[in-house]
Amino acid sequence: MSDVTELVLDSESWKLEAEAVIGDIKDHVNEIKICDKLASTNQTIFFNIETLEGNKVCVELSSFGFRVVGSNYDATDLSDNQTECFETPYSLLSSISAGFANSFGNSLAEKLNTLNNI
Repeated sequence: MSDVTELVLDSESWKLEAEAVIGDIKDHVNEIKICDKLASTNQTIFFNIETLEGNKVCVELSSFGFRVVGSNYDATDLSDNQTECFETPYSLLSSISAGFANSFGNSLAEKLNTLNNI
C-alpha cells in the first residue's frame, strides 16, 4: 500500500488563505506576518505572531489546522507531540493569549451593539 498525501491547496492558495487569516486576527495581536524564512509549500504555510502579552511564536497552517511549531519567530523547535492542533486561529490564540480572548470578545460585543442600534 502506498503513502498518499492529500494536497488541499497549491502554494499560492495557501498564501491567499494566510492573508485572510491575517485580516481576521491582526487587530487582536501585536504583530502577525507570513514567515519569509520558512518556505511555504502546497501543504503548509507559516506565520510569525506576537501576542498582546509580547510572546513571539511561529504557527504552522496546514490541512490539519493551526499549530504552534516554534517558541520564537521563524522557529520550528517544538515537536509534534508538544503542541496541539487547532481548527481555527481563534481557538489557537485563545489557548496561548488571554489578551486575544479579551480583545476578540470585546470586538464581537461592539459589533453586536452596533447591529442592535441600527
